[in-house]
Amino acid sequence: MVPALTRLALVAAGNRLLVAAIQSGSAQTFAVEAERPAEALRAELDARGLRSRAVAIGLARSAVTVKPVDLPRLGGDLREMVRFELDRHLPFPAEDAAFDFLELPEEAAPAGDTRRVLIAGADRRAVESVLRMADEARLRPTSVTVAAHDLLGLVRADRAQRVAWIHRSALGAELLFVAGGRLVLSRALGAIGDEELAEEIRRSYPVLRWRGCDAIWLSGEGEFAGTALAALDAAVSAPPYTPWAERLLAGPRDAPAGLAELAIAVAARRGVRPLDLIPDERRPRRITRAQWATLGTLAATVVLGMTALLYPGYRANRYLASTNEKIEALTPQVRAIEAVQRELERKRKLLTSIESLETNALRPLPILRELTDLVPQDAWVTNLSMDTKGVEMSGQASAASALIPILENSPRLERVEFSSPVTKGRDKEQFRIKAAWETPSSRSASAVPPAPGSPAPRAPGRRGPARAGGEAPARAVEGR
Repeated sequence: MVPALTRLALVAAGNRLLVAAIQSGSAQTFAVEAERPAEALRAELDARGLRSRAVAIGLARSAVTVKPVDLPRLGGDLREMVRFELDRHLPFPAEDAAFDFLELPEEAAPAGDTRRVLIAGADRRAVESVLRMADEARLRPTSVTVAAHDLLGLVRADRAQRVAWIHRSALGAELLFVAGGRLVLSRALGAIGDEELAEEIRRSYPVLRWRGCDAIWLSGEGEFAGTALAALDAAVSAPPYTPWAERLLAGPRDAPAGLAELAIAVAARRGVRPLDLIPDERRPRRITRAQWATLGTLAATVVLGMTALLYPGYRANRYLASTNEKIEALTPQVRAIEAVQRELERKRKLLTSIESLETNALRPLPILRELTDLVPQDAWVTNLSMDTKGVEMSGQASAASALIPILENSPRLERVEFSSPVTKGRDKEQFRIKAAWETPSSRSASAVPPAPGSPAPRAPGRRGPARAGGEAPARAVEGR
């Protein structure tokens, strides 16, 4: 489990140290009085289980000079102008001062080409002694402010009001003047009564250029009679604490109420604290408004750049996802079409095979009929074989050589030749002839008309001429 964050504050009140710790929405306060305050503080923190290292330090208002100063409106570094004016307003040399300033609103400045700033300065040795004590207690100081000034962090002030806030504690009465929700002046008045407080408020009006105030807030210890303060024609009431501040102030206290409220205010203050006297070398690095604006612009630029880079890819991914969904929706139809296409391809191959068989198949009856018409009657065919390449026949004839031109005239045969030598019998010649099937190109060539004077080819189916010697041709016997 992650431990809760602890906000720690330390208020130097004379010989006492007031400590406030805010943890988990509640606050506890206690006082440390010892000859060695750093050791006692460390021991008390360890005993209470407060592990925070950072600490905000608050000083009594009486230990710090707070004064409004009018400066000319000139160019240059305002801090250097304030440093130059310090010798006129501090009871010690400017080089020995730890100081800070706060520029006041325009209405607080006198007429003319001037501006008003509120300066706070303390003896550097007093500030360093408090910082050294914190270092010895193994704490890291983050700010050194006037404790009463941090009371503004506990209220929600009306920016249209001018308020005089009186806070009483063991340190005396401390008077804050607030305009527009901002501190414009503070005073340390010591232990005085209501009559003196009312008079001091009236005396402060000319310095502030006020004619009066709208409200008077009372906090801290002691009783207020109210009659003298009511004569200032302002509403007298307790400060309008925020709900969170009320919960903090209602916590356990081991210290006087006025000092405990100051310590809680120092611990609860958030953000940049005005009039911070911590040395520059120990000041925590804080981002200014201009730097925040620059970082915001940079972040917006990075976001826009990343958007410009990633949005096209995002759109492409969305388009791809949409396309995939449409493809998935069409998948059943595509599969059905592919099945039909495969079936069509299978039938096409089957039809091609059938056509090929019909084209390449041999038809023996027409061939036998044609050979019967071509072969002379004096020739006998004893053996006939056919295949896809051609035909081969053997038999007897009176003149075997006369069969070659007869068979060449067939539109079905070409390259007719003897496949073996012709042999003579008693009155016949034994022959063996082979021929190839005629190709379409050969048929086209045979369709060319013969040249003039050349003998016309014999028509298929006509009988061959009579053999020499006037012997009548004989009819082919069965088996031709």
